[in-house]
Amino acid sequence: MLAITERAIRASFVNCTQGEAKRLAVPNDLETRPWVDLDFLGWRDPAATQRAYLVAESDSGLVGVALRVAPQTGRARRSMCSLCLTTHTGDGVSLMTARKAGRDGRQGNSVGVYVCSDLACSFYLRGRKDAGRRLDETITLEEKIDRTTTILGAFLRRVLE
Repeated sequence: MLAITERAIRASFVNCTQGEAKRLAVPNDLETRPWVDLDFLGWRDPAATQRAYLVAESDSGLVGVALRVAPQTGRARRSMCSLCLTTHTGDGVSLMTARKAGRDGRQGNSVGVYVCSDLACSFYLRGRKDAGRRLDETITLEEKIDRTTTILGAFLRRVLE
């Protein structure tokens, strides 16, 4: 992923108002992020843990989505991220829902995805972060990255539909 600015991040959001995009908490360490190792930029709001944000490159430019993180309930169990296929124990995977863009979103429609709670899928794929267990696969890192970006692209298209 190419480095992006706070201004570009705020302008990329498709499922919230301009005012909401202006007020959301953008990471203050954008200059030091390892952009070459990121397939998307994802972060949790430190002031509101039920909020998360994701910005990804697409054929039409940057697409940002505001996400609502479902509360963790029940006992600890092993779960798998739908994007990077990393398995986590406990609260390492969360259901995150995005209000759909446009009229559908204003009517309350949303789509969801199970994703690493810390949105660090890029680091799990590259072995820079360890969740304790990865699937043994024979495909290359590039193929894993392509799979993840394809799944993410499909999710973002569902938000935009």
